[in-house]
Amino acid sequence: MAVVAAVAGVLVAYAAIGFRLAIGGVQWLSYGFFDENVIAGASRLPVWQLLAVPAAGGLVVGLLLHFFMPGQRPRGVAQVIEAMALRNGRMNLREGLLAGVISFTSLGVGASAGREGPMVHLGAAIVGSLAKLLRMSPRLARTLLGCGVASAVAASFNAPIAGVFFALEVIIGHYALSAFAPVVIASVAGTVICRVHLGGQPAFLLPDFAVISAWEFPAFIVLGAICAGIAIVFMWSIFHAEEVVDSLPVPNWLKPAAGGLAVGAIAVEFPHVLGVGYGATDAALNELLPLWLLLLLIPLKTAATAISLGCRFGGGVFSPSLYLGAMAGGAFGIIAAGVFPDLAASHGAYAIVGMSALAAAVLGAPISTILIVFELTGDYKVTIAVMVATSTATVIVQQILGRSFFHWQLDRRGLDLRGGRARHLLQTLTVEDVVARDFEKIREDTTIATIKELFSRLPHGVFVVVDEADRLVGTLSFADLKHIAFDDSLDSLINARDVAHTHAPATTVDDTLEDVLATMDVSGEEHLAVIDSQELRTAVGVVHHNDVLRAYNRALLQAQAEEHDEGRRR
Repeated sequence: MAVVAAVAGVLVAYAAIGFRLAIGGVQWLSYGFFDENVIAGASRLPVWQLLAVPAAGGLVVGLLLHFFMPGQRPRGVAQVIEAMALRNGRMNLREGLLAGVISFTSLGVGASAGREGPMVHLGAAIVGSLAKLLRMSPRLARTLLGCGVASAVAASFNAPIAGVFFALEVIIGHYALSAFAPVVIASVAGTVICRVHLGGQPAFLLPDFAVISAWEFPAFIVLGAICAGIAIVFMWSIFHAEEVVDSLPVPNWLKPAAGGLAVGAIAVEFPHVLGVGYGATDAALNELLPLWLLLLLIPLKTAATAISLGCRFGGGVFSPSLYLGAMAGGAFGIIAAGVFPDLAASHGAYAIVGMSALAAAVLGAPISTILIVFELTGDYKVTIAVMVATSTATVIVQQILGRSFFHWQLDRRGLDLRGGRARHLLQTLTVEDVVARDFEKIREDTTIATIKELFSRLPHGVFVVVDEADRLVGTLSFADLKHIAFDDSLDSLINARDVAHTHAPATTVDDTLEDVLATMDVSGEEHLAVIDSQELRTAVGVVHHNDVLRAYNRALLQAQAEEHDEGRRR
């Protein structure tokens, strides 16, 4: 596995380098310059070229999607997460290569998006095919998929540590040693190849920054909250743009061309929004942009990225997230320095903090994002500030949205994979699979004396209390009788309704076992009444905690057996 991980890391690194060169090649053919910093080159171009190139490139992308790509949509990190959770790390190489072509064409003609997501998908497709070629078991194939992702991130950012933790945190979902060691090997191999061919310097070269005073930490918390708000608007804008574009009565193959024309129109006055955006990000980090431009580029880049991705250009959200975070942080730093000139650090330091906070909020990966930012900048002097703002932004977004951008993408397709494969099993099983139909049911007017007598033959220790129409009234356990169990004088005065737990939660036969376990965890109940619907509330059975766990264990063992059989066949 160590040897295969190293080979995978080298293959993916060369694919990543080729991807970056392909972006530059398309950019050179389109605009006449190869430099990643497109601001200077684009500002010298005529208006017609800034409008025509993204539109013509969008037409090419639209035709590629229409005739060759299943589903007529580009690919990214969300599809890798899906392959990890549902397809045992297997991916289609042809689809991955085509997605790479669509993405580097999109970015080369100026679509406002990131290169990291497509590179991750391309790397995952390569190693997914390698796993199939080597007939690897599903467990090893999933580990190898993480190796490909780690190498892609490491080669993209020249950041080996960040590549490891991104793969473990976002794709694999755990830090077990069996996965950790191969992923580290692949990430190191990818970094070595990247540095041999592209050099060892970080993506951004910065002056020295430092936190001046401990009084700045409230400001970093505020910046984290601001970045969380921008992250939410940014993600919502992309999905809203997708909905609007999908609803337009225009052929799908024409939509990228229309989006390219719109992005080009923005770039006529503000070429900062074109492409990956590293030039503008670097300028913000080096304090080269005025306050008004920092503030203006936030909505402009958000709009350009939403239009690009909504109109089905290929690309990711990592680079735009770094871009927006740098602009927000830089602007916040200038304002903070104006209000508290003796306490505020350089606004370039705030730009670094904003980069990490906003990107982590979008990706849902605070650990790897912190490491990526530090390896990108080579500056560890603002460590605590970055951690404070990043944790603040991540917590706020998770509390409001409950998911990252990638899982939001999957949710819109009906796939909730936030808990990985184990959670997916719980979501595929329903109450119908475990409901006990032979449950103990009593009428609400049953006397306590009768209930005491029935308890002696009650197998699960719980009654379902119903009215004359079999509608659920509540549940009744021996714990509900403990204060009157030995007082015979009340036997004829109190009935089942008087002592039943009338506010006990109930479930329907269509609820998933994940919902049931969550309800049991919150309520503390080990037995839930099952009703036909929330409207009629007719009692049809009981679901027991032990039965839920047994059903989950059976499904887990069956999935493992299927994986074992598949591995033996391979």
